[in-house]
Amino acid sequence: MKYLLMFFAGIMLFACKTEKTYTTEEISTFTSEFNTWLDEAFDEQVLQSPMTQTYLGVKQDYDKLDDMTEAFYDAQLEQSKDLLSALKKWENGQLDEQAQITRKLMISDLERNISNDKFRHFNYPAHQMWGVHDRIPSFMINMHKVTEKSDAEAYVARLKDTKRFLQEGIAQMKLREEKGVMPPQFVYPHIIGAAENVIQGAPFDDGEDSPLLADFKRKVNDLDIASAEKIALIDECKVALGIDFQEGYDELIAFLKDQATRATTDDGVWKLDNGDAYYKSRLKAMTTTDMTADEIHETGLKEIERIHGEMRDIMKQVGFEGDLQEFFEFMRTDKQFYYSSDQKGKDAYLTKTNEIIDGMRDQLDGLFITKPKAELVVKAVEPFREKAAGKAFYQGPAPDGSRPGTYYANLYDMTQMPTYQMEALAYHEALPGHHMQIAIKQELEGLPKFRTQGGGYTAYSEGWGLYSELVPKELGFYSDPYSDFGRLAMELWRCCRLVVDTGIHAKKWTREEGIAFYKENTPNPEDDCVKMVERHIVMPGQATAYKIGQLKILELRAKAKDALGEAFDIREFHDVVLTSGAVPLD
Repeated sequence: MKYLLMFFAGIMLFACKTEKTYTTEEISTFTSEFNTWLDEAFDEQVLQSPMTQTYLGVKQDYDKLDDMTEAFYDAQLEQSKDLLSALKKWENGQLDEQAQITRKLMISDLERNISNDKFRHFNYPAHQMWGVHDRIPSFMINMHKVTEKSDAEAYVARLKDTKRFLQEGIAQMKLREEKGVMPPQFVYPHIIGAAENVIQGAPFDDGEDSPLLADFKRKVNDLDIASAEKIALIDECKVALGIDFQEGYDELIAFLKDQATRATTDDGVWKLDNGDAYYKSRLKAMTTTDMTADEIHETGLKEIERIHGEMRDIMKQVGFEGDLQEFFEFMRTDKQFYYSSDQKGKDAYLTKTNEIIDGMRDQLDGLFITKPKAELVVKAVEPFREKAAGKAFYQGPAPDGSRPGTYYANLYDMTQMPTYQMEALAYHEALPGHHMQIAIKQELEGLPKFRTQGGGYTAYSEGWGLYSELVPKELGFYSDPYSDFGRLAMELWRCCRLVVDTGIHAKKWTREEGIAFYKENTPNPEDDCVKMVERHIVMPGQATAYKIGQLKILELRAKAKDALGEAFDIREFHDVVLTSGAVPLD
């Protein structure tokens, strides 16, 4: 009893202590110091990643690739602990509202990262979506700019450094295998084939120039230097590719072929020791909520039922006779919904996409107060990565304005790119979707780099992307009922993700069961269904973020409308959502 009384006395004494209050001027000073300190910490972290520097338009360590050793990751963990300790020394009362949000976000992120370090080796360093096997070509071609001779020399140095980079990737895969963590069998043909594709063409064989050599030649030939210097640089590139670079890939391919013989057909993370806890952590990280796998699964089922009903309404509108499955088959196969697979068809697809984006651009003043300064361009996914890449994606602009935001459309197989989905895809990836969200975030003033240039939260960014597919409907877009069906089909796809991701990783569904669910419930072709299920398997939890994020934004919008009534302004709501940068749903 004595110790209990002492405990309560301590609480009362603490409660009676007067918290220090700060003047407006002091808060302004502390906030400025806090943000400066955070920017210095962010810059220090960026300096540890040469490739991140390049993504951000910084040409420091331009001749190096990233470190993937255990020692590097151990050092990062200790730095996170030190940063967390330092963050907690700042008081909320010292900071303005946005700085308090920054402090809260960083503490939450660091605590989660430190706690989840026990799952460091649960992921796959190479799989069919991305990995060490295909990261360098895409990075060099799209990110490594060559504006002077030293940049070209750095390009060659990075090609040489690829061997070390791949060897460290192999070491990480070996370490995971020792812990029982390996991708399922279906992954290996994908990554082995992709790795082999990288070393095809000159100087690896007698074919046309490989994508890397062609890229280097183009960039060097644009330089204002003597022809002899250009020839010398290109010769150096050929040597780097033909020796160090190829040796690194030969080692990687040999390792992957050997490891493939030991892979199993178990798909879900339940197969791993402590796999249930890992999946719970993934759902928490991806959705930024405390929703359980069962809750997410049931949400998906309910949304699927709603959308199927709206699709049946469109069937009646267009006079289609038959059931929903027959309508799906019609939408999958009727030639009126597809451009030709030749270059003319692909060019037509890009032209129409630009027209869709231009039409939305004309409406932005009615939707947004804050708009990005960064330019937006539309491109086809490059041939060297189009076979394995997703249907469409967005690459953010460089913060310094040296690179525009880019909407990539994958035109490898035009039968996978129906015209009725073009509107929704463009709205999601470009305007008012990811370009608005990411470019505005990068251009925000008065926030530390952690908020403007950091990675963000999948549920927020993809939730905004999916929300951005719906907003045009409310403005009168999707006037073609088939295009509106395309919007619903894409939303339906995200709802099925909730069901299948949790099915595979929490309910022990097989790959085949997941594919069957998509085929039965969506109009997408079988190849889409296969790729999506295989994505669930190698990126557990990630695909649940889209729909959960959209539902939260719609929930908050409804709350604001109810509270404000006629005073509700959609532009102000969008400003609230976008002008703090990426934030978790909670």
